[in-house]
Amino acid sequence: MENMFNFILIGTPGPFEIILLFFIVGVFLGILPLIFYLITLQKTLSQVSPENRKMPPSNVWLTFIPLFGLAWQFVIVSKIASSLKSEFNSRDIKIDSNNPGYGIGIAYSILFCASIIPFLGMVASIAGLICWILYWVKISNYKLQLTESQKS
Repeated sequence: MENMFNFILIGTPGPFEIILLFFIVGVFLGILPLIFYLITLQKTLSQVSPENRKMPPSNVWLTFIPLFGLAWQFVIVSKIASSLKSEFNSRDIKIDSNNPGYGIGIAYSILFCASIIPFLGMVASIAGLICWILYWVKISNYKLQLTESQKS
């Protein structure tokens, strides 16, 4: 363990230190978008009045629990869709869907789960990433709609 951080003091990293550095940077770059995504979901649920919320906004952070987080995404997508539907109905706001964000959200959740399947996994991961970004944008737009309707 002592040798692991010697490159900081000595200056020349070995192969282990380089791999460790790439791993740490990779984990950081992977978690950072997830954090911003979960902040968007939490803020969106916070815009929904408490009587229309199907889950507390802070529950989105349960996604960080290993393995449980994969299944929890299905719950989040479902609860956010029904919360948004109730909120839009109570505010008399017209929306483009009966279940806001549900279809693309379930698609990304299924594709991320399918990413562990050999051979199919890479294609499912790429498609899941695209659907995840589309879901994130859609939920962010719903949040903006709720924010704008409060101002008027």
